Amino acid sequence: MTDASGTPDVPGASDVPGAPDERRTDVGTPTPDELREQVERTRDELGQTIEALAGKADVKAQAKEKTAQVADRIHDKAAHTAQLVHDATPDPVLDAAGRVASTARANRKPLLVVGAALVVVLLVLRGRGRSHGRGCR
Repeated sequence: MTDASGTPDVPGASDVPGAPDERRTDVGTPTPDELREQVERTRDELGQTIEALAGKADVKAQAKEKTAQVADRIHDKAAHTAQLVHDATPDPVLDAAGRVASTARANRKPLLVVGAALVVVLLVLRGRGRSHGRGCR
């Protein structure tokens, strides 16, 4: 005899390879072990689907990941550009720039005072230029 699919109907043979030798209770009706296995597969698939959807819905995590990627790229480009500038700058200029930087670090207060005075002078000159422009009309 053959079943509906055309395969020989062997008494006691299971349709699932490696499954225990259980007879089906009815033609087309799965055994309890087959049902448990099917439920377990469905649970696994559902769990994977939920994880994938949760990952897509977590906008905050995606934004953090994208921000980290962009920050890494900017850092890499900045380091590359700094290296290019360093390579293209003659040694005497690099030495002089190093001396100026170390002197500025050693004398921060006078440097800040000079910078603040320069800002005040520029603001006063800018203010005078605007007031003279108004009176000429």
